[in-house]
Amino acid sequence: MSQQIKILRKMIIYLVALWTLIVSVFLANNLWLKYNHANNGAINEAKLSLKKDLAFRTWVASHGGVYVPITKETPPNPYLSHIPKRNIQTIDKDNFTLMNPAYALAELMRNNANAYGSKNKITSTILLNPNNAPDKWEKKALKIIEQSRQIFYEKQTIKNQEYIRLLKPFVTEEACLKCHGFQGYKLGDIRGGISVSINIEPYYEEALNEIKPIVIQFITLWLIGLIGLWFTHKRLKLYINDKIRAYEENIYALVDMIEERDSYTAGHSKRVAHYCVLIAKEMGIDNDNLDLLRRAAMLHDIGKISTPDSILLKPSRLNKLEYDIIQEHVSSGYELLRKIDFYGELSEVMRHHHEHYDGSGYPNGLKNEEIPLLSQIMSVADAFDAMTTNRIYKGRKELDEALEELQELSGKQFHPKIAYAATKALSNINIQNDINQVPKTKLEKERFSYFYKDHLTQAHNPEYLKFILSKNKDEAFLYKYILSIALHNFSNYNKISGWENGNKKLIELSETLQSTFPDDLLFRIQGDDFLLISRNSIDQKIVQESLYPHFVNSCITLQYKTLDIDALNLKNLEELF
Repeated sequence: MSQQIKILRKMIIYLVALWTLIVSVFLANNLWLKYNHANNGAINEAKLSLKKDLAFRTWVASHGGVYVPITKETPPNPYLSHIPKRNIQTIDKDNFTLMNPAYALAELMRNNANAYGSKNKITSTILLNPNNAPDKWEKKALKIIEQSRQIFYEKQTIKNQEYIRLLKPFVTEEACLKCHGFQGYKLGDIRGGISVSINIEPYYEEALNEIKPIVIQFITLWLIGLIGLWFTHKRLKLYINDKIRAYEENIYALVDMIEERDSYTAGHSKRVAHYCVLIAKEMGIDNDNLDLLRRAAMLHDIGKISTPDSILLKPSRLNKLEYDIIQEHVSSGYELLRKIDFYGELSEVMRHHHEHYDGSGYPNGLKNEEIPLLSQIMSVADAFDAMTTNRIYKGRKELDEALEELQELSGKQFHPKIAYAATKALSNINIQNDINQVPKTKLEKERFSYFYKDHLTQAHNPEYLKFILSKNKDEAFLYKYILSIALHNFSNYNKISGWENGNKKLIELSETLQSTFPDDLLFRIQGDDFLLISRNSIDQKIVQESLYPHFVNSCITLQYKTLDIDALNLKNLEELF
C-alpha cells in the first residue's frame, strides 16, 4: 500500500471518529435536554400543585375557616379543641365543625392523592397534629428551609421509584395565630411547610417516547455521514490508485527503456522484485511493506538513466573512474523519485540498496541496523541476480554456488538473517539459462559493437573479432566464411596523395563493403587490411567489382584470400595478409 493510501485511510478513520463524536455529542445533548425537561416537568408540576393548594388555603384563611357538616369523612378535629365555637348546631339541628385552613388543606390533599396520585402533606417540627409528623427527608428539608426561607427540592427513591420531593416553607401570618399562636409562633416565623412528592417516572417515560424518534434520526444521520465518508474514501482511493498507476506505467516504461539499452539489464528489475518478494515472505514481512519493497525493486536502477552509454553498456570490467560514475545511479534515482509524492517512501528503500552490512557499501557507508530492512533485502536479491546472470567477462554461477556465496558474504555484505532467509526462499527457483550479455538482435549487436568500432572507417576492430570468434559457437553468431582484403602500396599512396586522401580511400572501402554486405561483419586490421566474415559464402567477384571503381588509376592493389575461420590465429592476425 502506498504512503498516500495509508494517509487517506488514517484521514478517513479520523473523520469517522470525529463524525461519530459530533453526532454522539449532539445526541447526548438532546438526551440530556429531554432528561432535564422530564425533571423540570416534575418540579413544575410540584410547584403548580403547591400554588393550587396555597390558593385554596388562602381562600379558607380569608374567610376565617369554613364550617362543614360533621360526617364520617369530616369529623371534628380533636386538635382544635382550644378554638371557641369550633362545633355549632344550626336551627334545623344540623351539626357543623370548623375547618381551619390547615384542616381544609389536609382534606384537599387527601382527595388529590386519591384522584391524581400526588402526595402532598403539611408537616412541621412543632406538631399540632401528630399525623403530620415529618419523615426523614422532610426533617432534613425543614432544617434547610428554616435557614433559606426558600423552596427546597431534590430527587429521592421511594419504593424503587424516583420522585421529585419539594418542600415550601409556611411563613406565620396573622390568620395562623388563631390556631397556632399557643405554640409560641410569632409573625414571620417558619412554622413548617407543605411537602409535595411527584412520581417522576411518567415524565421519564414521556421523554423516552419523545427521544426514540430523535435517536433514530441521529443514527440515520450518522449512517448517512458514514456512507458519505465511505464513498469519498472510495473515490479518493480510486483517484490515488489511478494516479499511481499512471505514474507507475510511465516510470516502468522508462525503466524498460533503460533496461533495453543493455541486454544484460533487460528483465533485471523484474527478477530482483521477484526475489525480493520471495525473501520478504520467508521473513514474514507484512503485505504493505511487501508491496512497497516490490515497487522499490522495480525502480531500483532507474537512476541509470543518467549513466553514460559508454559505461552502462561497456561489455568488460569497469575501471575505478567508471565504477565511481556508475555508483551515482543510486543518488540520481533517489533524487528523481523523492520529488514525486507517491514515491517518497519508496525512494528511501531504493536509496540504500547498495549499502553493505559491514559499512563498505555506498552511497553513505551505512552499516548494520542503520540500513533500512527492506533495503537490505533488496541488496541480497540484487546481488543474487548478478551472480546467476552471464556477463561477457564473467560466467554465471549455478544456483548452489550462488546460495553458497550468499552465506559466505553473510555478516559482511549481507545481514545474516536476510542471507539465511534468502538461502531458504531461493533454494528451489529456476534460473533462466539464456540470461546473458551477448547481443541477439541487430540493434543490440550494433550497440554492443560500438565499443569495438574503428573510429575512422566504422568497421570493427580486432578486439571485437576476438570476441566474435570466442562466442562463435553460440547460436547468436555461428559465422563460417572469412575473406581477407589486403591493400598493397597504401603507404606510397599516402605519400603521393596525402594522409587525408588515404583516409578517404579507407572510408570508401568500408562504406562500400558494408552497404554491399549489410548482414556481414567488416573488420579493419593493422591499418590497411580488412576482414569480411559471414554466415553465408562470400562471392569474391562481387567484392572485387564493388571496390574496383575506388582504386582504379591508383597505385593501390587489392589482394583477396578466403580463410578457414577455425584456423585464425588471433595473436598474429597480420600474418593472414
